[in-house]
Amino acid sequence: MNSFMSWIGGKKALRDEIVVRFPAHYSRYIEVFGGGGWVLFHKAPGKDFEVYNDFNPNLTNLYRCVRDHPDELCDELRYTLNSRTDFDHIRETLHTKTDIPNIKRAAYFYQLIRESYASGLDSFASQPHSMWNNFPLIHEACRRLQKVVIENKDFEKLIKQYDRPESFFYCDPPYYETEDYYEDVGFTEKDHERLANCLCSIQGKFLLSYNDCPRIRELYSRPGIIIESTSRLNNIAQRYEAGKQYAELLISNYDTAEWLESCRQMSLFDLFEESTEILKGRKFVWKQEKSE
Repeated sequence: MNSFMSWIGGKKALRDEIVVRFPAHYSRYIEVFGGGGWVLFHKAPGKDFEVYNDFNPNLTNLYRCVRDHPDELCDELRYTLNSRTDFDHIRETLHTKTDIPNIKRAAYFYQLIRESYASGLDSFASQPHSMWNNFPLIHEACRRLQKVVIENKDFEKLIKQYDRPESFFYCDPPYYETEDYYEDVGFTEKDHERLANCLCSIQGKFLLSYNDCPRIRELYSRPGIIIESTSRLNNIAQRYEAGKQYAELLISNYDTAEWLESCRQMSLFDLFEESTEILKGRKFVWKQEKSE
């Protein structure tokens, strides 16, 4: 299933690589930096307790309105204008922190996402787009989100609140030195360090996606941590360099092939073959057992 929205740093291109690395056993799934929710919508629903979190209040308000008031949200969006004047007015209104009813605020924010260049929220894309085409996506997302808890918390408070031995945290934070791309977040160097210290001390399991850079490798090169390198197509760069790849890291505190092994043991051959193809040639850049 696809998300109902695009988002900066969304994991549409990497979602298969991520989901196949999920742990074999967990009962609580917590998406700490929810964004566009591409991994949440891609994973199988209904078998675990699910939490979507993001620190951006406009984003979590949008998710709650999609889950709880899809018809009212679509009504607000039905006669919006795809124009620069309308875009600039809505952007200015949201930035002034004007008191706006939640459904109207969600409609404003969704319009900015859909009509901005690369979903960056700051510049009008000047592209033809029918908002009505999004209504089926919104209703489909509404059905998927019915049992999902939606939170708007600082990542450390959220992780500590939901941490249990049976918890699994998927984290896709603002990438190192790209933090300014995300409005209303304010992620800093200290936050990258705080996230690493928090994740490396939890009871549950985590899988973390990051841009591949020396600082992130340094932060997570610790006992009990596995760092894999992978890549995806760089969508923005495709305009001038076809096939250009963007280097990423997948960081975990468990063996990311354990679900694959469980498929083999349960004789789920189709799933096993598909997963084997994705995980073929995993590239480890750090793997060290935790000392007892």
